[in-house]
Amino acid sequence: AEGNSSAVAQGQFRVLLGVTGSVAALKLPLLVAELLKIPGLEVKVVTTERAKHFYNAQEIPVTLYGDEEEWQLWKGRSDPVLHIELRRWADLMLVAPLDANTLAKVANGICDNLLTCVIRAWDLSKPLLFCPAMNTAMWEHPITARHLEQLKGFGYTEIPCVVKKLVCGDEGQ
Repeated sequence: AEGNSSAVAQGQFRVLLGVTGSVAALKLPLLVAELLKIPGLEVKVVTTERAKHFYNAQEIPVTLYGDEEEWQLWKGRSDPVLHIELRRWADLMLVAPLDANTLAKVANGICDNLLTCVIRAWDLSKPLLFCPAMNTAMWEHPITARHLEQLKGFGYTEIPCVVKKLVCGDEGQ
């Protein structure tokens, strides 16, 4: 608790950045670099296992947590639970990119990895922003709109898709 009060006194703002297995995860190093340019911003990253395929962890200059860290930290009853510690630490959560799979999990309350556990335990009085990113065919499936509405119904804020040329060569959302 002492650490928290001194951080607040120094004007620190803590952003927990979630990254999932969309090709857009390639931009994680750039996103972290841009966030770190904001004075007083502290950043930690929670990654899914699939997201690790798209970036080099050595290029991420902040603490990076994955499923492995969740289980290394907890050995017994009185030990801290990482997804709860991260929930407490953060002032804001940004999930960028949010892939179709994790979108479906979150919309349906599934919490089977560190990231989805943090989201399921999220303090709804704090902002949670999400950036959906998936192939246009997946984006246009009717279930995607339903899942997006579900997340917005929880009070989360969508940062909308942009139209661009996709990795697969298609032009689309």
